[in-house]
Amino acid sequence: MTRFLSLILIVSISASCSDNTSDPLVQQSTELALKATDTAAETPAARTAGYNEERNAYFGDLHVHTMYSFDAFIFGTTSSPSDAYTFAKGGKITHPAGFDMQLDVPLDFYGVTDHAFYLGVLREMANPLSEISKHEVAAGMSTLGGAIQRGEKFNEILAFLRSPRANEVNDPVIGKSAWQDIIATANRHNDPGNFTTFIGYEYTATYSDGGNLHRNVIYRDDVAPELPFSRLDSANPEDLWDWMDANRERGFESLAIPHNSNGSNGSMFMMTDFSGNPLDGAYADQRMRNEPLVEITQVKGTSDTHPALSPNDEWADFEIMPFQVASFRSSQPNGSYVREAYLNGLKNEEENGANPYKFGIIGSSDTHNATYAGDEDDYWSKVGLRDSDGVRRGSVPLREPRAPGENYAETYFNTWSASGLAGVWAEENTRASIFDSFRRKETFGTSGTRMRVRFFAGYDLPLIDDNDLITKAYENGVAMGSDLLASAGKEPEFIAWVSRDPNSAALQRLQIIKGWMEDGEAMEEVYDVACSDGGSVDPITHRCPDNGAQVNLDDCSITRGLGAAELRANWKDPDYDVSQNAFYYVRAMENPTCRWSTWDAIRAGVEPRPDMAATLQERAWSSPIWITPVR
Repeated sequence: MTRFLSLILIVSISASCSDNTSDPLVQQSTELALKATDTAAETPAARTAGYNEERNAYFGDLHVHTMYSFDAFIFGTTSSPSDAYTFAKGGKITHPAGFDMQLDVPLDFYGVTDHAFYLGVLREMANPLSEISKHEVAAGMSTLGGAIQRGEKFNEILAFLRSPRANEVNDPVIGKSAWQDIIATANRHNDPGNFTTFIGYEYTATYSDGGNLHRNVIYRDDVAPELPFSRLDSANPEDLWDWMDANRERGFESLAIPHNSNGSNGSMFMMTDFSGNPLDGAYADQRMRNEPLVEITQVKGTSDTHPALSPNDEWADFEIMPFQVASFRSSQPNGSYVREAYLNGLKNEEENGANPYKFGIIGSSDTHNATYAGDEDDYWSKVGLRDSDGVRRGSVPLREPRAPGENYAETYFNTWSASGLAGVWAEENTRASIFDSFRRKETFGTSGTRMRVRFFAGYDLPLIDDNDLITKAYENGVAMGSDLLASAGKEPEFIAWVSRDPNSAALQRLQIIKGWMEDGEAMEEVYDVACSDGGSVDPITHRCPDNGAQVNLDDCSITRGLGAAELRANWKDPDYDVSQNAFYYVRAMENPTCRWSTWDAIRAGVEPRPDMAATLQERAWSSPIWITPVR
């Protein structure tokens, strides 16, 4: 049976606290803190200056690792949670390799999500004054050198943490100190109306075959349990949900966000529960209550779909990482990608009466540099000194081949991406408003650019050029993340809309992706619904013509004068069947631009690596709208 941790509420003191893990914290009893929480909930909070009933688009990152993560620290990251929030607000911090990292445009919200297991432990191993630095596995931690030595030490420690002796370095006192600093720092940097922080952490479990089951746990308010639930408590995500449910009854509202399903080897979206039982209503209710969102893209690849799963989708091969996480073992596509999970959710609903896979969508970075992945033309990658330049990440040739024919570093870093961001539609930039958007799944993800996407469905929607478009769409329809009940004799209408990131390429096409059940089989189709440059959708192929936008690989310049600043459409499904269980979501794509690996090659004065994609089309995905059929 799962061991539940004792719970208290932790309330940080004033903003004058330093970032030291020894910062004092005010700890109140659960009863008093819950009473204060209940009282606050009864009093409506004052609206901030940016409040908008029609909701604003906000961008953020909910997957950020700092010096407290066991892997980030050994890779060279010494930046604190406070440094991470300073960066997100537009400040400059230093990469472990010595160069500066800074955003062109600050983010709106941010969440530090360090690994819960062995939280802060490796950092303490490097402190020669600490007791844990005397443990044999900590030898050399205070004098680590470059990337190779750090990689070797990481492998040594990882092997120890997988051994029967691992509990020797599981120090809850160190973990609690780090966790308290994470909480206090998030609360200190939270600035309602201007910048929102979320208390969070990563639950880093794996399946029995090594498949990735990682989740980030995000808290709504300024309080959290005394210690996070980690893989050391249980590797079964269902035990995590039990723990979250129990905490929710005590006033700790949270949600979990699965990530890197692409590297799960089929374990993230199985058609049975952890014990091999069918996915019934109780399972679906608990999973959706605790996991309303999924991370569709990040540094370690994109999890929308795979060419083997969507052979008729020409864009299904976008930023595919073919391996299980942190290995060269192949990850099987089935059970590993979001679109297939949506389809399997419909199938399970027909067979077992429950859909456990009605996720909304976000993107995030999974940076281990306390920052972000960086842009394609200024890519910072993920793991500190280990992938800090083109040679180490396999995009630039080795100075000297290590073996005959080995011209590039043998690494999986070259399958990684300069991705991604979470987008939300919320009334204002506050914890409550943004978390509520997470809950109702009015969210979208991007591969790194700040495209804004909206998506509505209904039976009396306004025309796309209506001056009161958004007001009427909310009044007469449902937004992304919602369910729409099919109506006999009526066909649903859709509004799809995207506006470009002014600091990125123009838009090329706007699509709606449909999945449905037909005669017991899961089906999918991609429809272009709006084309740039005056193009029209072919009614047979459902495709826009290519707009001719190209990239000059000599300098990464792009075709000017092509593409759109905005694409929008009123759309009806030409193949709609009122009896079918279906979902729809938007995918928007920019004109082609250079991938980070090509930028690396240009800066190094070499040809782009021939077996890597030279260009890509940045994109955004909306959360789906599900149509419940008439039967």
